[in-house]
Amino acid sequence: MKIVVDENMPHARELFAEFGEVVSLPGRQISAADLQDADVLLVRSVTRVDAALLASSPRLGFVGTATIGTDHIDKSLLATRGIPFFSAPGCNKVSVGDYVLSALLVLAERHELALCEMSLAVIGAGNTGECVAGKAEALGMRVLRCDPPRARAEGAAGFVDYQTALEADFVSFHVPLTRTGLDATFHLLGESEIAARPAGQFLINASRGEVWDNQALLARQQSDVPLRLVMDVWEGEPEPLRALVPHTEIATPHIAGYSLEGKARGTWMLYQALCQQLGRTPRQDLQALLPAPEVRELTPGQASDQALIKQLVHLIYDVRRDDARFRNRIEQPGSFDEQRKHYPERRELSSLQVCGPFAGETLARLGFMVRPG
Repeated sequence: MKIVVDENMPHARELFAEFGEVVSLPGRQISAADLQDADVLLVRSVTRVDAALLASSPRLGFVGTATIGTDHIDKSLLATRGIPFFSAPGCNKVSVGDYVLSALLVLAERHELALCEMSLAVIGAGNTGECVAGKAEALGMRVLRCDPPRARAEGAAGFVDYQTALEADFVSFHVPLTRTGLDATFHLLGESEIAARPAGQFLINASRGEVWDNQALLARQQSDVPLRLVMDVWEGEPEPLRALVPHTEIATPHIAGYSLEGKARGTWMLYQALCQQLGRTPRQDLQALLPAPEVRELTPGQASDQALIKQLVHLIYDVRRDDARFRNRIEQPGSFDEQRKHYPERRELSSLQVCGPFAGETLARLGFMVRPG
């Protein structure tokens, strides 16, 4: 078999070499010519899998994306051609949850906030949104869940409508990008919603750039009553609206889900899917692919409060490092994709085991491995 993969997909060669030849290519540059004799195509979000890409791929029998989102895939085309398609739902939900958690703790310190006295709305309470909600609740925040499809399917109890959600102190978006239908998310935060937001409200987007109207945001941020923005995704990627960057609290190049575990988990899920498709038993082990963490174990000397939680979280992941790198390189041509391609190794909170009498339920809910005693 010939397997064409995005070069940014970690462990692809180790996992898929047992099936045949693995050809790694830059995701944005994969072309129809590369697929003429390909049996398997494995991509990430930067590759558009459409009629143009699949114009001459007679042997293609499996397409997978190592991402949660699938808006870059023409699934109806694949179905028409009888090509099995697989994604990786939930693969990087923990990584995105860690990203939002780190951002909340940074903003709380920067603006002297007690998070346990504040509310957070999760727009899109799917795999990722629920992970964010769980971490926020572990901090003592009041969480509002807004997810119209879930509310229709499960009943309205436990959910709020969009306008109610927008009144929270923090509003975090975790929706797929859809342009049509009852729950279309393109410019879900549009000009009217942006204009109606109270000055200083915290808005977080770690879903898709087009969910927010970036031009309308820029106009609002240039006014006398700006908002406080955390932006990991941008309209026009990989060319973000540069004028908007200085008006954000935290800005990063679409790396919220880029933990080592998250990326490896996405590749692993596609490996399992291909094994199942071919009727083979998986021979590889995901944990064996991951290196040992720099810090394995820690014993805190006091009970968990917001300050200690911030120290522990930022020992593993501090979003300010990504923010600084992004701002320092924003003017360099091609820097957005380069930062994604050469992203530093980053672990999830579960890589750290917290031990001792102060290793309690709160830290476990936040995602740390906990060993009381």
